Amino acid sequence: MRAPQLLPRSDTDAAAADAPLPPAAGAAAPVARRARRSWIGVARPLTPRRRLTLTLLSFLLPLALWSVVSYLPVLWHPLVEVTSPGDVSWMEPGMRVPRAAFAEEVAAAGGSGTEAPQGRPANPVYLPAPHEVAAAFWTSLTAAPPQRDAIWLPASLWHSIQIIFWGFTLSSLVGVPLGVLCGAQPTVARLTEPVIEFVRYLPAPAFGALMVAILGIYDGPKIAIIVIGTFFQQVLVIANTTRRVDPLLVEAALTMGSRNLRLIRRVIVPAVLPQLYRDQRILLGWAWTYLIVAELIGTSSGITFFITQQARYQHFDNVYAAILVIGLVGLATDIALALIGRRLFPYARGEA
Repeated sequence: MRAPQLLPRSDTDAAAADAPLPPAAGAAAPVARRARRSWIGVARPLTPRRRLTLTLLSFLLPLALWSVVSYLPVLWHPLVEVTSPGDVSWMEPGMRVPRAAFAEEVAAAGGSGTEAPQGRPANPVYLPAPHEVAAAFWTSLTAAPPQRDAIWLPASLWHSIQIIFWGFTLSSLVGVPLGVLCGAQPTVARLTEPVIEFVRYLPAPAFGALMVAILGIYDGPKIAIIVIGTFFQQVLVIANTTRRVDPLLVEAALTMGSRNLRLIRRVIVPAVLPQLYRDQRILLGWAWTYLIVAELIGTSSGITFFITQQARYQHFDNVYAAILVIGLVGLATDIALALIGRRLFPYARGEA
């Protein structure tokens, strides 16, 4: 009896044999899984339209939340603003009282047959509505304050800008060269950075009394607090930025004869100048952060004095307006510096 002869299998037959079997009759067809798209991945630049939309939303969303809390009584209005006191002797128009106390007076007036007070839901006095802050913002910038001992917002803002300018300038005159030197020379870094790392954890306001004793009670200690608050951070940040210079670039300059200060001036500083410019923009924001504390030392002055004085009068719409002015000035300064950086360093727009 002859054994069956096996024929060679062609590629077509092999593909047919390896193909999955069709589903049986009545069986559900397999559902193809759709690949889930990750919202975190390789960073790609946003389109100009999308970038503008997201920028506007970053401002509009907090404003929308503020408006909802301010204008919707159902959400959060714990007080009642009295519009008519009725026969209640201790109430006055415009007074804000808790809801429970107002309800008690209404019930008491109904039981005694006297005129009941009338009012409308309101938020606490420390949370004015957006339109009230906008009106206070315009009035503070264009009109003199009604109080005799109050100061004008533009004058106080200009005084604060001078404090920031001198404090940050003095800090940069020493901090930038020292930071570059620490980043370029390990010996100098080991000699200075440990003590700077220690001092930077000391809160700058702790030196307030000492600065008043040394520099007096006027603008001197305020400028000193700005210097203390930014100098030590400045040295460390700029030193780390300087260390990012390509070592091959430094070795090539050494081979061509550059040494010491010439090497720093001609090679290292130009290589990291866009990054140094960006660091200065960030550190300038830290100077504004220390401003509020600095202006409380010695004689009160500047925009901090305006804020504390208006809070004393319970004009919280003016307080919010002054805080808004600080944010707008800081943002405008940063945008202006960014535009200048693009003109100065067109080859490194992402860095400057």
